Amino acid sequence: MDVQVRRLRVFIAVVEAGTFTDAAVALGVSQAAVSRSVAALEAALGVRLLQRTTRHVSLTVIGTQVHAAARRVLEEVAHLEQIVATDGAELRIGYAWAALGKHTRRLQKTWAAAHPDVPLVFVQSSTLTAGLSDGTADVAVVRKPLDGDARFATALVGTESRVAAVATDNPLSRKRSVRLADLSRYTVAIDDRTGTTTPDLWAPGAGPARIRTTHGVDEWLTLIAAGQAVGLTSEATANQNPRPGVAYRAVRDSAPILVWLAWWRDNPPPLLPDLLTMTCEAYRP
Repeated sequence: MDVQVRRLRVFIAVVEAGTFTDAAVALGVSQAAVSRSVAALEAALGVRLLQRTTRHVSLTVIGTQVHAAARRVLEEVAHLEQIVATDGAELRIGYAWAALGKHTRRLQKTWAAAHPDVPLVFVQSSTLTAGLSDGTADVAVVRKPLDGDARFATALVGTESRVAAVATDNPLSRKRSVRLADLSRYTVAIDDRTGTTTPDLWAPGAGPARIRTTHGVDEWLTLIAAGQAVGLTSEATANQNPRPGVAYRAVRDSAPILVWLAWWRDNPPPLLPDLLTMTCEAYRP
């Protein structure tokens, strides 16, 4: 099956224009070229896509389905073209929950002064690799090791304290700090895909009696604000995700969270060394 992108473009142009003649004018080619392209697409697919009359064309039943699929294909192609067009024009930093917390602004200002022609753009992606795998990001902020994935290289850039998130009407919100045992009496909301909390934070037998699985920071915060769960997270989340009804409190007996930058091992961004240096400096006390 030889389905060429240019033939899909011509097919969509004919559908939108309503006639081969008008599609030819819009595309800047001859009517014969448009007819040949649509005929070749139909031959490649082995189906009739258009009903032709002397004045108008209309989609067949299968043509309607192919038209919808063709538009999706062209949208993906456009996305690929955009990725290539912006390659090197900006440096995209992916993150799942909270970028670099209070250090984000400092890094942005330092970077802009050093590289005014290459914007540092933070993009959110609720995926395990914070946008690396699908090309959304050139570098990713990760707080869970990408163990066993040889595609990516990582560098430790800093540490962050762990905080609890509780509803503002929860008695724990009246404390300046809490312990893990204080939280285990409640349902604990955990995003086991992109979050930093696991039952292993508690000693054996001392973990929370109930766990509520969530999917992303917004759902997590919504549960906590409603008093349906409590949570544990990085201080970066507290800094970048304030939410009415949610109070963040320091956790006294929990190890800090390690923060890495990750990138494709075989395709590191050209300015990666500068980014690593500046990020480490941003985290330095």
